[in-house]
Amino acid sequence: MRRRGASRVALAAVLGVNLVLPTRPEPVAASGFVEAYPVTAAAMRAAGPPYADWAADGRRFLSFDRRGDGRAVEVLGDLADADRIAVLVPGVGSTLTDFDRGLGGVAGRAPATQARQLYRELRASEPAARVAVLAWLGYDPPDGVLTAAGGLSARRGAAGLAGLLRELAARRPAATITLVGHSYGSLVVALAAADAPAQVTDVVSLGGVGAGVQRADDLPGGRRFWAAEASTDWIRRVPPVRLPGLGFGRRPGDPSFGARTLPAGGVTGHDGYLAPGSATLVAVAAVVLGAVDADRVGDPR
Repeated sequence: MRRRGASRVALAAVLGVNLVLPTRPEPVAASGFVEAYPVTAAAMRAAGPPYADWAADGRRFLSFDRRGDGRAVEVLGDLADADRIAVLVPGVGSTLTDFDRGLGGVAGRAPATQARQLYRELRASEPAARVAVLAWLGYDPPDGVLTAAGGLSARRGAAGLAGLLRELAARRPAATITLVGHSYGSLVVALAAADAPAQVTDVVSLGGVGAGVQRADDLPGGRRFWAAEASTDWIRRVPPVRLPGLGFGRRPGDPSFGARTLPAGGVTGHDGYLAPGSATLVAVAAVVLGAVDADRVGDPR
């Protein structure tokens, strides 16, 4: 227990100073649209278990690549007909191997689990809504403490995510898109939002390490920026450093950042934001559906 606590403190310190260390140079390609489903299903069947089982279960993916730590973009809902789209981006240590089970076996960190929980909440909140949720592991997140210190992975991820957002905007021009980033993923979505199409209206940070700026108002595009940060989340120990070549800026959950506040009731630790029964899950669904009452929740801090 003491060793785990020490590791988290070390991670917080390293993330705060953002030491720039090398990471594996891999290009990030944009995902395709729904025409990619048969192609990815074939690739998954050829890859064998467990991926062949995913395809057999009828799960749909815009992209799938086993090389390196792997890439996958899963779709829940009818993307071709959706007018409300949420894109979830995971953080440090996420790999294809952990796409379903979560890093270290923590289900709350699994991109597929987070996406399913949000999709269920959206359907329960508004059954007639045309919604789709994407679990976007379309980049190579940092592997751990040392590689998490740099922003190179986030910049590469943001470039790949921006390509997907342009494709979604072109195919579904009347849709609204919400970006949801967990932990290091919050940095990816904030960077991608800076050059995103107008269909991207909201950015959500869940236990986010930073957004690359000191205040929400510094983000270009005039998009609404939301943040949830639980009182028990170790990310609160990340120092708000922002110097040339150092730091990710203030945490979105820091009141001085100026994000719109999302409730964190029922959230335990760093990985429970989208757990069933959490206030954050309900609030994020409301943001995606455009049903948030700004007079009651989400006022800028």
